[in-house]
Amino acid sequence: MSSFARVLRPALRRGHGVAARVSSTAPRCCRPSQTFNAQQLRPLSATPRRLTDISEIPPTPITHLSETEASMKEMVSKFANDVILPKVRHMDEAEKMDPDLVEQLFEQGLMGIEIPEEFGGAGMNFTAAIVGIEELARVDPSVSVMVDVHNTLVNTAILKWGSTDLKRRFLPALATKTVGSFCLSEPVSGSDAFALATKATETADGYRISGSKMWITNSMEADFFIVFATVDPSKGHRGITAFIVEKDAKGFSIAKKEKKLGIKASSTCAINFDDVEIPKENLLGEVGQGYKYAIGLLNEGRIGIAAQMTGLALGAWENAVKYVWNDRKQFGKLVGEFQGMQHQIAQSYTEIAAARALVYNAARKKEAGEDFVQDAAMAKLFSSQVAGRVSGLAIEWMGGMGFVREGPAEKYWRDSKIGAIYEGTSNIQLNTIAKMLQKEYTA
Repeated sequence: MSSFARVLRPALRRGHGVAARVSSTAPRCCRPSQTFNAQQLRPLSATPRRLTDISEIPPTPITHLSETEASMKEMVSKFANDVILPKVRHMDEAEKMDPDLVEQLFEQGLMGIEIPEEFGGAGMNFTAAIVGIEELARVDPSVSVMVDVHNTLVNTAILKWGSTDLKRRFLPALATKTVGSFCLSEPVSGSDAFALATKATETADGYRISGSKMWITNSMEADFFIVFATVDPSKGHRGITAFIVEKDAKGFSIAKKEKKLGIKASSTCAINFDDVEIPKENLLGEVGQGYKYAIGLLNEGRIGIAAQMTGLALGAWENAVKYVWNDRKQFGKLVGEFQGMQHQIAQSYTEIAAARALVYNAARKKEAGEDFVQDAAMAKLFSSQVAGRVSGLAIEWMGGMGFVREGPAEKYWRDSKIGAIYEGTSNIQLNTIAKMLQKEYTA
């Protein structure tokens, strides 16, 4: 067991005790005077149990972290700065994830955050995953999105809809050594993600999948793929079904690897399925339910992308303010001492704090079993906007040192652009928010 897991898992067990306490890092004025049952407050996202009455839970700040979540934050921050940071520039230039780093992510327990301990995972809650994703993005959004997709989309899909056999066969590997990938988008289906052309034909022993996918994250590193295909095009989205495909399946191939503006170390490829035969046991959930599964997963995944963007914004902001408040001088004084600069710094941090509040509120509502779809859309929309604004301003604050590739400033800005595109564009988020508001306010 890794040192990370040794420290974190005992904290988890304490956090699930009858008298778990609010972290001592919280200000005294914000600590509730009574204890609470953390297992009830923060149920695992993959479990069917949902809270029906949260009125007895002492109110806490939205961004308050439980003992387990605070431990996660501290450990991931140290790991990111000590292990990932020295590799960031090289991985970005090479446009490739360091294989040793991927192995270390598993060793640290970051690839099985919500997977129960019985399957080799850390057995933590959804917000713990969000905390980890955010902390990773403060150093490298490319690593953050690998962990995000693997945890919030792939692992969650198996935990929610996998049969007992699928869980037994795949969860231990997903927790300890096998990267997962989520295959939904196709060349002809972007924002209209369910205009799928990939087809699954039933055979005597299972299914035969034919077609192609595009913009698939983690595709170079993954050995495990959740693939959405239609079993009956005449049924539209009601024919979409989810399957598990392993990389060594005959007819499966990784095609073009995209060269991207940002998150360059994160692999994004096209995938081809040339009559790929899979056993019937690799059907995920029920036939025709893939549409519902994908929608639910993407709603959760958007909170993860939002956390990636707030982490990125924090990283860009911190890098820049350390420079303008300590090193960069103009007209005889530090640039950060000019009022015009201070106002921009203060405004940017306020926007980051607001975005983080949206992210953590969405995560908490999800864990409480409340409807979080609009909250997830607002969190992703706003956090991606903030990430773009703040990372762009950070370059200006730093002047020439922000524009050159010696430091991380320009990379944060490049990495921020994807936040408004993947797992639902900003316009799709606006559509979702507007539709839900219209439903609420229409007589």
